[in-house]
Amino acid sequence: MKHFAMVLFLLFSWVLSGQEWKENYDIAIAQALDEDKPIVLVFAGSDWCAPCIKLDKNIWQSSEFASYASEHYILYKADFPRKKINKLSKEKEEVNAKLANTYNSKGYFPLVVILNEKGDVYGTTGYANISPKEYISLLNTFIK
Repeated sequence: MKHFAMVLFLLFSWVLSGQEWKENYDIAIAQALDEDKPIVLVFAGSDWCAPCIKLDKNIWQSSEFASYASEHYILYKADFPRKKINKLSKEKEEVNAKLANTYNSKGYFPLVVILNEKGDVYGTTGYANISPKEYISLLNTFIK
């Protein structure tokens, strides 16, 4: 029984690790070009925005989304935390601010922007109280 539990744990860990949020936006763009995948750009306030936290917990952290995303999307989160403990590097703050000026000028949180590899917007959405499967379908309606 212990072996079975360990196998399940390792399998679950592998699925979650398949969902890789890029730390660098330039790398995300390069990978999107290389793999011909759309970019899911998420504007979030990870430590203050209740809908952002729900989206993270219910969708981004789900094994169903992680498994699908690893094969179909390039993921980048432009986070805007407020607590000192979660402060981003100056460089990351500047990149996220530039992305916000380009793609989220109205300052909506959360905002999910689907982009092609050139940075053209396919569509936008936000938090929706739906299943991961339904959210994947929603994201895919924007992809051309």
